Amino acid sequence: MHDDVPERGDSSSDAGWGRYLAMLQASGNFQGGSAIGAGVCARKSGAAPGVTRHLSGFIRVAADSLDDARSMLAGNPVFEAGGTVEIRELPRTD
Repeated sequence: MHDDVPERGDSSSDAGWGRYLAMLQASGNFQGGSAIGAGVCARKSGAAPGVTRHLSGFIRVAADSLDDARSMLAGNPVFEAGGTVEIRELPRTD
């Protein structure tokens, strides 16, 4: 999720997040997530870029496709408040 919600509204309320996460858990698709706190970027050599400041949290879901993941946005407090939710494939590696 990006931190670009025009109006805070339900996007930061515990109740809104509780309902949304309960829905994902009930569907069996929820696989974790978190708010994103402070951090640093590091490189072995050269100057490292600054951290990406517009990301505020993430949720990992099991989905068959990006469209399937997009269908799970209904009820997401950031999405419902008009903010941006970036959908990315997170391939599993062994």
